[in-house]
Amino acid sequence: MLLPDRCSVKEKGKDCVNPPEFVISVLEENDEYMVGVTCLKHKDRVSEKLQILQNEAKIPKGKIKFTELKSVGTACVKSSPDDLIQL
Repeated sequence: MLLPDRCSVKEKGKDCVNPPEFVISVLEENDEYMVGVTCLKHKDRVSEKLQILQNEAKIPKGKIKFTELKSVGTACVKSSPDDLIQL
């Protein structure tokens, strides 16, 4: 799975420049829906926005889950330096 290299939040019309630290998902019964990624700075703001969207029935009502991203290194994947995400 490929993830964005930056937080999903926009501030004053500009994309957040921070790398993602959490995958945001919503758990509903036996299903889990990935919503986006966020940095620690925007975690609370994203949680508040998701609760508003749930109340407006724009996303499933369920538990909002933040899963911390962990950096993993491997020698078996070939990539160029442009493909790397700085964490």
